[in-house]
Amino acid sequence: MKRTLWCGAAVLALLQAPTFAVAATGCVDLTSGGAQPAGVEITEAVETPATADIPVDHCLVRGKTPDRVGEDGKTYAIRFELRLPKAWNGRFVHQFNGGNDGAVVPALGPVLGGNKADTALARGYAVVSSDAGHDGKANPDKGLAGGAAFGFDPQARRDYGYGAVATLNPLAEALVERYYGQKIAFSYGIGSSNGGRHGMVAASRTPQMFDGILSGYPGFNLPKAALQHALDVQAWSKVNPEIAKAFSRDDMQVLAKGILNACDGLDGVKDGIVADADACEAAFKPETLACAKEGDKDCLSPAQIDALVTSHKGPRNAKGEQLYSTWVWDPGMASNNWRGWKLESPVEAWGKRPIIGVMGAASLAQVFITPPTSVGGSPEELQTFLLNFDIAGQASKVFAKDATFTESAADVMIPPGADNPDLKAFRDAGHKMIVFHGNADPVFSVVDTVNWYRKLDQNNGGKAGDFVKLYRVPGMPHGAGGPSYDDFDFFSPLVAWVEEGKVPGAVAAGVTPANKEAEHLKGTRFLYCPYPQVTRATGAAGTGEDRFACQ
Repeated sequence: MKRTLWCGAAVLALLQAPTFAVAATGCVDLTSGGAQPAGVEITEAVETPATADIPVDHCLVRGKTPDRVGEDGKTYAIRFELRLPKAWNGRFVHQFNGGNDGAVVPALGPVLGGNKADTALARGYAVVSSDAGHDGKANPDKGLAGGAAFGFDPQARRDYGYGAVATLNPLAEALVERYYGQKIAFSYGIGSSNGGRHGMVAASRTPQMFDGILSGYPGFNLPKAALQHALDVQAWSKVNPEIAKAFSRDDMQVLAKGILNACDGLDGVKDGIVADADACEAAFKPETLACAKEGDKDCLSPAQIDALVTSHKGPRNAKGEQLYSTWVWDPGMASNNWRGWKLESPVEAWGKRPIIGVMGAASLAQVFITPPTSVGGSPEELQTFLLNFDIAGQASKVFAKDATFTESAADVMIPPGADNPDLKAFRDAGHKMIVFHGNADPVFSVVDTVNWYRKLDQNNGGKAGDFVKLYRVPGMPHGAGGPSYDDFDFFSPLVAWVEEGKVPGAVAAGVTPANKEAEHLKGTRFLYCPYPQVTRATGAAGTGEDRFACQ
């Protein structure tokens, strides 16, 4: 199979895309009634000079859809910002944000690699970002549970799930085209985590909307994945009621070294990367790390191993059937990111409890089950909710409906047909999508994404790769970083695929200077291969990506 390495001149050409248009309408004029599409109120439009952080002269537009009063008595609207670069390349990006949304993150269009300065706005794209229809700070009386309290309103859930993107996108595109006085040439959606879910939802629900979608480590089964939070907290607490002490940093290094010892060479070279994750599942046996007796060092206790195995198997019902997904063993489990999500955050106000034990608990209680459950807003109360959550008995609430919530959490958040996808309308529209996912993701299992892709491929006669590419990233936790090659760019090959018909192949990657957890990889290069291919060593000398091939 022919390989395409997206580096050098190819990327440079994309980064230097020609300027197609200049503004036809003054920035401030967008605040006038005649320039605003129906259903939008522009509250601000200002010329914004380039800065060191945002090196692009642009028009910054802020606005919202009409206010409404929810079932909970709170006022809701879809608030957004739109950035319109002076040197526009004729293209548009909808920036899908992560977490519980609830804030208008600056519309810069991060392209999701480790180089945070590389954004769609800097490349000349117009970019829109929104709060997905709710204000995460609207319920300060609920403490740490306030950011997920929007889940008591059915429409807010619906907007968070899919409605905000479907409503805002045509309005934002209309503003772009009025400002520049010409049609958008190509539209893209970019997002990771919950934002990656937004992208996959758009491909299913509004398949005509985006020419290309970049979906990073997508939480497309978000309500199901939330069950894992309860499983993890319950498993860790059996090792130590103080979850952060269930596994020390040294304990996690023992695990990482054990995985490397069993799996590092399976791809043909021992380099600190486990590229053949499927082979590693058979090769690594966690019980080999068990201490022979109490007090031994460089080993794990039987209770620790039991907890890891329980987490690895994923949540199950009383019959032993999978409620979400299994996981993979990867040395990135020793990363700071994995620890912050699963075991111990650096947030003093949370009592250093992990993200799953605070944000995850509030979301499971108030957004991902029906009816929503009131939960206390202290770290202790949130962790207690997860400890007491009956996974086997209450998992069905993810799919429950009632007179108020006529759509279940699964209905509004999971892409329709995700359990048996074909994406026929997206495919037939000629649109393209790239999905990438870290093998060490602590929040959403890469196995779930792989299984989704396998079914998509089966339902398309083995030709899903004609319109969707999946890349697995060894060592990467929840986002670029960790003991992995984090200097990558999946957006440029997506654009070339959409606009020039160049089918993505291997994507070259390096290590960003700021990635301290990948010091052992710095000065070398790697290849990320489209699934089901695996990166394997060729035996070539040197430090470049030509040491590898996709097989």
